[in-house]
Amino acid sequence: QVELRESGGGLAQPGGSLRLSCSASGRTHGNYAMGWFRQAPGKGRDFVSSISYNGDITNYASSVKGRFTISKDNAKNTVYLQMDNLKPDDTAIYYCASHTRAYETFLTRDPNLTIWGQGTQVTVSS
Repeated sequence: QVELRESGGGLAQPGGSLRLSCSASGRTHGNYAMGWFRQAPGKGRDFVSSISYNGDITNYASSVKGRFTISKDNAKNTVYLQMDNLKPDDTAIYYCASHTRAYETFLTRDPNLTIWGQGTQVTVSS
């Protein structure tokens, strides 16, 4: 059974940086589209960023474009989210997601084809 585990969350000051990691276990290679979503208190889960199975295609929400960078290391079955110039509005639980099918370019809205991590808290405050 495939599991995703996030790490790297914590407390950062406005303008600061954090790097999230998400490692997948239970599969033999990393050729899967993956991404990040976030959920702020009292709000729904929103898309943050995604990356294709080979890392060639990336997408970002307009609210994070230019500040966040997604990348992946298929050999390590890991996806990263470098978050710079953090703002208080970035405070949320960040969830890692992965397509269940290999060699896909984009994540899917089909919940049956998506695996989720347990989430990691990011708090931006002075």
